[in-house]
Amino acid sequence: MKAIIPCAGRGKRLRPLTFTNSKPLIPIANKPLVLYAIDKLKAVGIEEIGIIVSDNTRDMQDVLGDGKKQGVHISYIPQDHPLGIAHTIKVARTFLGDEPFIMYLGDNLLKQGLEEAVENFHLHRPNGILFVCPTTKPQLYGIAVIENERVVRLIEKPKDPPSNLAAIGIYILDPTIHSIIETLPPSARGEYEITDALQALIDSGGRLEHFSLDGWWIDAGNPDDMVEANRLVLQDLVPTMQGQIDERTELRGTIAIGKGTIIENSAIRGPVLIGENCEIRNSFIGSFTSIGANTKVMNSEIEYSVIMENCEIRHIEQRIDNSILGRNVKVTKTDRRPKSYKLVLSDESAAELR
Repeated sequence: MKAIIPCAGRGKRLRPLTFTNSKPLIPIANKPLVLYAIDKLKAVGIEEIGIIVSDNTRDMQDVLGDGKKQGVHISYIPQDHPLGIAHTIKVARTFLGDEPFIMYLGDNLLKQGLEEAVENFHLHRPNGILFVCPTTKPQLYGIAVIENERVVRLIEKPKDPPSNLAAIGIYILDPTIHSIIETLPPSARGEYEITDALQALIDSGGRLEHFSLDGWWIDAGNPDDMVEANRLVLQDLVPTMQGQIDERTELRGTIAIGKGTIIENSAIRGPVLIGENCEIRNSFIGSFTSIGANTKVMNSEIEYSVIMENCEIRHIEQRIDNSILGRNVKVTKTDRRPKSYKLVLSDESAAELR
């Protein structure tokens, strides 16, 4: 069994972060999002993974390489135009061959592993297994209707949802899907929808089963979801202390500190993850915060936030909360007059000043 991870999307809901970062490479708890998918796939014995890419090929290759560090082999499969999730299966046809495969959308994070679902697939031999999870916002997702353990209907973003079971973007499929996609017409928005392909599979007599997740799941598609995903992952943080912490620093809760990091006269309340070679001085780092490598925080307060690599935060009087800072960001305060805000923000940025 092989797997594909579609990573060719533009990440419009995450702009401006995705102007300079490929969405699957944005870190959650200091780890690129796509690596969580790779880890889940590797855990069920999958060694051959195809990454579907567009113009982000170089970024992905710089981070993932050939997959050797992750213990897998990665192939990069181009999708020149973003024509939908079903289209990613089409462009991966040669890579997948004639064996079952897993498609795992790269912006999914879930607590549970794939082992039970893969075992069920091998045991029952359906044409596919659809991963579902109850949601309080069924209007935002593809929704599955289940009868006698089978999926009988799929509806994309229904105004009047017939159930609350969201299709979360993980699928186990056999080769039957390829012939379905070959004759699949585009949707009204000009894309080849995976919900349409699976409904066509059902209508042709195929058997699509479902697997209901236990534990949390999140589609990290916008900034608020990214911060929440960071919180969920940090709940299972393993404490490590590899930096230098002076006697004036107060540590509470689960904390992981990387090599070369220096913390002086500060308060850290976990769960908090601080990367390598950081400097934290005279500051407060509150719960559910991750700080990337080579970042400096001086005389400032941060909580419930994602701070990426090589940032610099100095002399900020009010707490930075529920925020995301991209790589190489500087947030500083000056005592020079006249007092004013000096902002350099890219297209589609958001700044809330209080």
